[in-house]
Amino acid sequence: MLLLSQFLKQQETEDKLVDLIGTLMLACKEVAIQLREGELAGVLGSTDNTNVQGETQKKMDVIANDLLKKFLLDNALVAGIASEEEDHPVGGNPNGKYLVIFDPLDGSSNIDVNVSVGTIFSVLEIEEGMDPTTDEAYLQPGRKQVAAGYVLYGQSSILSLSTGQGVNFFTLAHTGDFILTREQVSIPKETNEFAINMSNHRFWEEEMRNYIGDLLQGEEGVREKNFNMRWIASMVAEVHRVLTRGGIFTYPWDSRDSSKPGKLRLMYEGNPMSMLIEQAGGTSSTCYKNILDLEPKHIHQRCSVALGSIKEVETLLTYHSESSDGRAAKLNT
Repeated sequence: MLLLSQFLKQQETEDKLVDLIGTLMLACKEVAIQLREGELAGVLGSTDNTNVQGETQKKMDVIANDLLKKFLLDNALVAGIASEEEDHPVGGNPNGKYLVIFDPLDGSSNIDVNVSVGTIFSVLEIEEGMDPTTDEAYLQPGRKQVAAGYVLYGQSSILSLSTGQGVNFFTLAHTGDFILTREQVSIPKETNEFAINMSNHRFWEEEMRNYIGDLLQGEEGVREKNFNMRWIASMVAEVHRVLTRGGIFTYPWDSRDSSKPGKLRLMYEGNPMSMLIEQAGGTSSTCYKNILDLEPKHIHQRCSVALGSIKEVETLLTYHSESSDGRAAKLNT
């Protein structure tokens, strides 16, 4: 069985990147320990604070953010970090090579009911002359990521990682090591599973309502097969299911707030998850444009997301390609 560091070196991953990923995993192991203790450690429930998104912070949001922040800023390779829980980027070593962007605890609304949550991360190289304390240093399209992944905290803690050479799973052992458990993950091209928050149906574009409507008609409808719906309300868990057995996950644009082209954040949710999906043979889109090709405008930018099994996502896109009223431009701003 290969340890994470051994596998990365076997892939001829740059030593500095191996070092950085190792630091990330030290922080994630600490998060896993806190989550495992749950109420015994007093980490359940909410704080009195809200983050930059206007969302109430869970206690574990703050704990996970502080752990990742501490471990990463102690590593001389890190020029700076940006987080869902930080209003602005935080500078590290001015001579560092990497920028790390992360969602410290995705799906934290599930913590109190003991449902899977996770840490999502994206790694970029800082461009020459950029100041890591400013947003501009981080505003690189997803294609420039040198690594992306997540750690899913569930029945076991699983790292899903890509450094641009496919996607591999590593499981956290009782020894404290992440051990390779699934190599070169490949998403099935077709699926009969979809994941979407149906409670927002009335706010979606007509194209999305039509697509989901056809899925719900099953074998009696135009798709001529039955589909199953899944919804965990944790992007990490949803994407892990897609990577493991296929499917389509979508959180589309809706009309509730015209200034927000989606709920999910581009830099620390959309981009890293899209890299993983593409590296595993799937595809990821806003329904109008590939997410990895978007030019980010600010750290906490939102985007609509549809990702997973390539043939099913492509089918969804045909519903939107027939739209000619200019919504595509609006959704990609």
